[in-house]
This record gives sequence, structure tokens and C-alpha cells, in this order.
Amino acid sequence: MKRRQLIQYAGASLAVSLGFKTVLQSRAAQAQSSTVTIQSLGHTCFLFNGDGRRILVNPFRAIGCTAGYRAPRVGSDLVMISSRLFDEGVVEGLPGNPRLLDQPGVYQFSGMQVQGIRTDHDDLKGKQFGINVVWRWNQGGVNFLHMGGAAAPVTMEQQILMGRPDVLLIPVGSGPKAYTPEEAQAAIQALSPKIIIPTQYRTQAADANACDILPVDNFLSLMSGTPVERVGDTVSIGKADLPGSGSQIMVLSYAFSS
Repeated sequence: MKRRQLIQYAGASLAVSLGFKTVLQSRAAQAQSSTVTIQSLGHTCFLFNGDGRRILVNPFRAIGCTAGYRAPRVGSDLVMISSRLFDEGVVEGLPGNPRLLDQPGVYQFSGMQVQGIRTDHDDLKGKQFGINVVWRWNQGGVNFLHMGGAAAPVTMEQQILMGRPDVLLIPVGSGPKAYTPEEAQAAIQALSPKIIIPTQYRTQAADANACDILPVDNFLSLMSGTPVERVGDTVSIGKADLPGSGSQIMVLSYAFSS
């Protein structure tokens, strides 16, 4: 009788163990197959949708270099702002009641950690345009780093905080508030990202009389030898889509006709 009970207990324990293992495998498979949809809303503004979260980064006022873009008034759960100037970090008119982050620090949001890293928004140690916040987070198993309007070289301390991103969004168009193509290249060499998404470059949205930034082709020419993929305004990226070695440039094109 005792032997039969022992066998039954062992069988039940094995079933529970196998069931738990199946659940873990299922969750791992879901995490592996999870993707994040990235939508370009113009300039440095992007919407990241995936893993049950909608994250909007850097909504703006359509003026100057962004005059021809639509105001990025889209629904989101979290809004992250890199800098607040007249044309940057504009949250008026956003639908719903998203949480807003606009200062350096470490935050918890919906079960994930978000880190804001302080950098300079100009080459004068922030004396002209103040600080810029680089945002780091993991969504759908992918490590994102959005550099906002970074304009100063990455310091060793900042590099440690930023880590090695899977997807790096980096300004490349020069001007007084962003990297030159050469400065962007130096930051990329320091951070060794897997996918590079250029931001803050001149497009047909620019007011010709009030925009002093370069088109993306200046950066792409400098990065010759790095594979380039041009996609539409939206792309989905998961862990399985990341290059096994080296880096890849992915240029998102704003949907002017929508």
C-alpha cells in the first residue's frame, strides 16, 4: 500500500514538474517570438508598440526642420522626452493620460525598468540648449537605446550606463543640437549596436529657410560598408531579427502621403 502511494506521489510530482517545464518553455517561446513595432513619426519621434506597451518618444511641434510633418498625436501608455525646447518635447494634445518621463533617472513602468541617462544637448556642455536625456529600456526582449538630441561625445561613464544596445536610434544630421555624421559614427563605434536607426536628418518636411541639418545620405556615405536596409515608416523587430554579428543600418521613411 505504501509503495503504491509512493508511486502515485512520484507520478503526480513528475506531472507537475513536466507541466511547469511546459509553461516555462511556452513563456520562453513567446518571449523569443515577441516583436516590437517601431513607427517613425518624424525627426526623433517614434512609437514603440509591443509586449503589451505603447511607448512614444519625443513628440514635437511642427516647425523649422519638422514643418512638413503631422503633429505626432498618437495614443500611448508612456511618453519619454529627451529635451524640452519650443519645438521639442511637446506633449499638448496627446490623447489619453500617458505617464510622462523627462528627467534622467531610473524608473519602473508596467513591469519594466526605464533608464534616462544625462548627456549634453550641444557642444558647449549644455550651456546653449541644456541637457539631453538618452533613454534605455527593454521591450519584447530587445534592448533599445534612443539618444534623442545627443550632441556631445559619449563619455566612458555614459558608455557604461548605455551598455550595448540591440537597437540604437541616433541623430546624424548635424546642426547645433545633434551629432554630425562623424560624431554619430564615433558614438556607434563606442556602443557597438546591432541595428542602427538614423534620426534627426533633413527630409522634405523641412522649411527651406529655417532648417540647417543634413540629409541622411551624408551619414550613409560615411558608413559605407555597413549594410543598409530602407523600409517604410514602420518595421517590426524581435530578437530573431537581430544580426548575429556586426551592425546593420535601418532607415525608416516617414509616410508623407498618409
